[in-house]
Amino acid sequence: MSEDNNTVQISIYGQDYSVKAPADPEYIKKIAAYLDEKMIEVQSGFSTTQSSTRIAILAAMNITDELFTARKDQDSGDGKIEEKITTLIELIDESL
Repeated sequence: MSEDNNTVQISIYGQDYSVKAPADPEYIKKIAAYLDEKMIEVQSGFSTTQSSTRIAILAAMNITDELFTARKDQDSGDGKIEEKITTLIELIDESL
């Protein structure tokens, strides 16, 4: 990593970490807060306390599912846009 990396203090699921990354410190904190929120959400689904490793893996799976769903929705939206563009081109061609 380059010399302009930022060191940011974050807390995830009760553990403090020092993270060095080239990204904006506020962005790193936002990511950490999101992960912390997801881990707490996963733990709340259990009646007993689970290991932090298990919670982290389940939270990672939930976040990955969100990513895949967003990508699928974006791809679907791209197809709809292309379809609308094609329809508009056809309408323009017909009117010329």
